[in-house]
Amino acid sequence: MEKVFVAQRVATKLFASENAVDAAMVETAELMADLLKARKDLGISAVVGDRAAAKLAEAMSALSEARSAMVEAHSELNETKLRLGIRTKMAGVEDKGVNIDVQGRAGLREAV
Repeated sequence: MEKVFVAQRVATKLFASENAVDAAMVETAELMADLLKARKDLGISAVVGDRAAAKLAEAMSALSEARSAMVEAHSELNETKLRLGIRTKMAGVEDKGVNIDVQGRAGLREAV
């Protein structure tokens, strides 16, 4: 199998993994926000749910470490790609969030 196609397959999985970690971070942050808002809405003491909030904070920290590890893995894989002599960009694999306006200028996509 040609090296570029193997690299493409790995890149696709890498991007999916990075997106999954980011999505997990977003969901966990939203859960924390909802937990704190629910406590306030119900007029419950801060003591109630404190252990759950602490565990969520631990999970967010672990996800942050996982994200950093994925970024480092991405960098290492890019170096490996170059050592293998693969110089092509894996274009079209992932939407990097850059939108081109009608005048041809690049902009950032909106966060959801």
